[in-house]
Amino acid sequence: MSKVVRFYQTGGAEVLKIEAESLREPQAGEVRIKVQTLGLNRAEVMYRTSVYTEQAQFPSRIGYEAAGIIDALGEGVTGFQLGDRVSTIPGFSLNQYGVAAEMAIVPALHVAKYPDQLSPAEGTAIWMQYLTAYGCLIEFGKLKRGDVVAITAASSSVGIAAIQMVNDVGGTSVAITRKADKRDRLIEAGAQHVIVTEEENMGKRVSAITDGKGADIVFDPVSGAYLEQLADIVAPEGLIVEYGWLDTSAPPVFPVVPAIVKGFSVRGFHLSFHIVAHPERLKAGIAYINQRLQSGSFRPLIAEPQFTLDRIVDAYRYMESNEQLGKIIVTV
Repeated sequence: MSKVVRFYQTGGAEVLKIEAESLREPQAGEVRIKVQTLGLNRAEVMYRTSVYTEQAQFPSRIGYEAAGIIDALGEGVTGFQLGDRVSTIPGFSLNQYGVAAEMAIVPALHVAKYPDQLSPAEGTAIWMQYLTAYGCLIEFGKLKRGDVVAITAASSSVGIAAIQMVNDVGGTSVAITRKADKRDRLIEAGAQHVIVTEEENMGKRVSAITDGKGADIVFDPVSGAYLEQLADIVAPEGLIVEYGWLDTSAPPVFPVVPAIVKGFSVRGFHLSFHIVAHPERLKAGIAYINQRLQSGSFRPLIAEPQFTLDRIVDAYRYMESNEQLGKIIVTV
């Protein structure tokens, strides 16, 4: 038997339940993982509250990111063996493969080994955050030395990954956060500049940092009405990348006049559709990230406190409080 997290209706974190289920053997192309740690994601919250790209079919599982030990291999799986330390690559259906459990089965295509020097918690916190930043900034953003990147929701795990990626390329990382209590921690995490929007004018600060030019790339998961403010800080012919829609209170209003005057681009990004579904892009992204994990240029930042599986509801509530810096980890 294995403990597994399920929910039977949409709603707050309290709808999550821990239940026991019988183990099954992996089918062709699948692997079974003895889970050590889980990483939480905003996408899971949106899925649980029915505002995601996939609608839950009840009872539904949950969980995109896990690290653990391969326990069984399905027919036709190559490149892995029993006992390998691996972590999961998001992009599978949560209705089929949610990994919040003691034992999880996922497609082998959504599993990767991670460097030996990383702990399971750090191994969990790799693929969602770094592949998202890689896809937005490197694959599509063509980030280069000297570029200024404005990173909203900068205290998230993806925001921290973006800070590290911009710094690694030789760009200027500008972390944008709402609350002043995260300023020092973001600087410690590597941000070259921090803008606290509750205390400062974002447009004026970005203008001062860039000598009036604006940010070459704006990396944003908020969208909604916020898009109009981002139009003020992007450089002429710059790029705004929307990789989420955390502000679901109203439809985004496209800033037509600033777009005409500045000639900037706005593009959407979804990890599953734009990286994971393209084998060559995924392979290149994994190689890029692994090289920098091994060299120490990239290092996942783990949020405190950490949680245990029996406190999964508390862990998601903590995520929704927006108090964390880095990846929220659940130990199984």
